[in-house]
Amino acid sequence: MMDNMLFDACTSNLCPRLQKERAERNLLNPRASLSSQSRGRTRPESECAVRTAYERDIGRIIYSMPFRRLRHKTQVFFDPQNDHVCTRMEHVQYVSYLAEMIGGALGLNRDLIRAIALGHDVGHAPFGHSGEATLDDLLRSYGSDFVFRHERHGLRVIDILSEHNDGHGLNLTFEVRDGIASHCGERYDEFKLTPKRDKREEDLAKGSLVHDPPATLEGCLVRFSDRIAYVGRDIEDATRSGLLSFEELPSDLRATLGNNNREIVNTLVRDIVENSVDSDAIAMSDEIGEALQSLIIINVERIYKAPRVKRYENQVRNVLEGLFEYYLQCAEQGEPNSKEMPSVAFWDYMNRHPEKDAGSLRIVTDYIAGMTDPYANRMFNTIYGM
Repeated sequence: MMDNMLFDACTSNLCPRLQKERAERNLLNPRASLSSQSRGRTRPESECAVRTAYERDIGRIIYSMPFRRLRHKTQVFFDPQNDHVCTRMEHVQYVSYLAEMIGGALGLNRDLIRAIALGHDVGHAPFGHSGEATLDDLLRSYGSDFVFRHERHGLRVIDILSEHNDGHGLNLTFEVRDGIASHCGERYDEFKLTPKRDKREEDLAKGSLVHDPPATLEGCLVRFSDRIAYVGRDIEDATRSGLLSFEELPSDLRATLGNNNREIVNTLVRDIVENSVDSDAIAMSDEIGEALQSLIIINVERIYKAPRVKRYENQVRNVLEGLFEYYLQCAEQGEPNSKEMPSVAFWDYMNRHPEKDAGSLRIVTDYIAGMTDPYANRMFNTIYGM
């Protein structure tokens, strides 16, 4: 495994990692995050001879099971059967591409950007934000002492739940963990983000719930790129579903941002570069920021709150409520009382859960949140099929 490839060459100038770290110091923006100056990992590790700290994090994320499941998780349209409809996996790739492109123009660390971008949505439950809201409502109804937010759960996924090297937790660097926990792309009124560099380890979990700014410029850029990636792409998918087309957007909005996804992305990217260069912040102009905010509000009303979408959300709620009730009963009865596959699979997960003192609500939430859309539907149909 690459993580175990430690060579004596690192004591010389030939060490590839040292050469990369030297290149970062010589070429990157003075405000960029250098891999050699990372605040490190929760569990100290020996350095790799070939990869920088952030490159190692990229590998750990893309080889993880939570990342692989993103290809079957909802972005906006549930359990899509149309191959051209965006999934969560495609979304994180769009975010990574856009953020790396802008980051390159600003002289930021593209490895850190890529790690944050690819990992930023690993905490999403099945069925997108509808699944997230349903899980949170269920926890409240059962009197839980914790809430479900995908940013906070993403930190939990990478720190605790993901399996790596016969153990649990990916043990990523502080900067990547912070970027994932702080990536919130649903703050439509943010036109400027300044890094909160004084963050401490204990601030990450709490900050993920109140949407603190990331600690790095790279994290701030991913947070902006999240919005750029989904706003026009969602309209493309909505057009295929007959919900909204670019031609229906107000003429002044199209004049400011563009007439299609390509033009909108180009406008937003150029504006961020122009307003962030030589600055200790990632920013948009007021004009473009307000136009983007208006466009997202239109998407919310015409797409995310469309009657057809809300109707399907009722089905999502029914599926997750049924799964939650079933698995909670399994968790609390002590031992599986049948050989039915859903019960056996859950008990295998429960026995492997890394937190041996975790309560039933926590384990059931972790289990369901890790499901893909089709797997959740299959389990529901297996459990409740007549």
